[in-house]
Amino acid sequence: MDKYLDCRGRPRIVITGVGVMSPIGHTAAESWDGLLNGRSGIGPITHFDVSRYDFPSRIAGEVKDFNARDHMDFKEARRMSLVSQYAVAAARMAIADAGLPEPVPDGERTGVLIGTGAGGFDVADRNLIALRTKGFNRVSPFAMTGFLSNMPSHHVSLLAGALGPISTVVAACATGTQAVGEAMEMIRRGAADVMITGGTEGLIHEAAVAGFGAMRALSTHFNDMPERASRPFDKDRDGFVLSEGAGVLVIERLDKAVERGVRIYAELLGYASSSDAFHVAAPDPEAAGAVRAMRWAINDAALGVEQVDYINAHGTSTPVNDATETYAIKKLFGEYAYELPISSNKSVLGHSMGSAGAIEAIFSSFSLYEGVIPPTWNYETPDPACDLDYVPNALRHADLQVVLSNSFGLGGQNACLVLGKYDANGQSPITKLPVN
Repeated sequence: MDKYLDCRGRPRIVITGVGVMSPIGHTAAESWDGLLNGRSGIGPITHFDVSRYDFPSRIAGEVKDFNARDHMDFKEARRMSLVSQYAVAAARMAIADAGLPEPVPDGERTGVLIGTGAGGFDVADRNLIALRTKGFNRVSPFAMTGFLSNMPSHHVSLLAGALGPISTVVAACATGTQAVGEAMEMIRRGAADVMITGGTEGLIHEAAVAGFGAMRALSTHFNDMPERASRPFDKDRDGFVLSEGAGVLVIERLDKAVERGVRIYAELLGYASSSDAFHVAAPDPEAAGAVRAMRWAINDAALGVEQVDYINAHGTSTPVNDATETYAIKKLFGEYAYELPISSNKSVLGHSMGSAGAIEAIFSSFSLYEGVIPPTWNYETPDPACDLDYVPNALRHADLQVVLSNSFGLGGQNACLVLGKYDANGQSPITKLPVN
């Protein structure tokens, strides 16, 4: 078998560059260090004057001290939404990390797929206020191009000189995972050799906090102790904490990466998405959609469930979602579920919606590369409905070969990635095992 192809004859795909802008760091390395050491990025909301509103939740995971001038031309940045600014900053880091110049050397074989859950809320709001208070002539000619959801992909494509396929995923909380998975599929079908992909979100805004608050989805019991508010799988969890940021990956065909002699963090082995087709917000209590997405992703990787070594969970810290994800894992993995380490990065990051899955894919690749499982912080009181191994409050070293990364979103949109440890000798799980 060609060592550059998997057992189904598809090109093997690897992660060669990463960039993160998050509430716990302005780089992937800084954010990873914050996650491993429990440095919470959650605090009082400062992006707007929260005292004007009687919000039950007044905390969020904000990106601190972000200055667009550090990452791009300021005149161009003024025409972008915050989601585009975050995406460009993270993409620039990922491209450099992958050892690629700007523009990339083979633009026609390089594509872009950046997802966002909501697009440019800030630009839409700013121009709506201008229209209502000052009239039509004060609306920016860049209003539409500022808030459209495809603009992060455009700006990253422009930055990289990427002339290949370009697309955008909008799938609520599953966006980042689905973006990486669909970018992987573009390479598999031969549309590109390299994809710049991930997710971005800048949703800490009055309307979003009000809307999620009205849904009773946000944590409200920890406004005075924000670092303790996001507590996935803990009995006292009371909702998620809204956050923001971007995660961008450079993924490419293995043969191209080897030819360039670049560092490889991990291999992308499998991907799947599914729909609950159940409810606009609540997950299916039977977890059928989540089980399908996990099973299909593992099958796509030509693996069996007992070859998964660790699950990077969706783990939002909401009572229903964490219990449903636990139930889904037990349904699929059976008794093996009790042997599987599972953890949620959202315990210090909060839930950054469209960028969450992409950041978690990056951290999953770091887990494989370094042999480290990050903890679920703030896990203090066991919940009978969540009775698995959530790696509480201390990192764990492990010889990881396969990681499953889960994202389950509003609207019943589910997406899962399977990542594998890259073996420099040319082997990977997908080349050594039969198809299920």
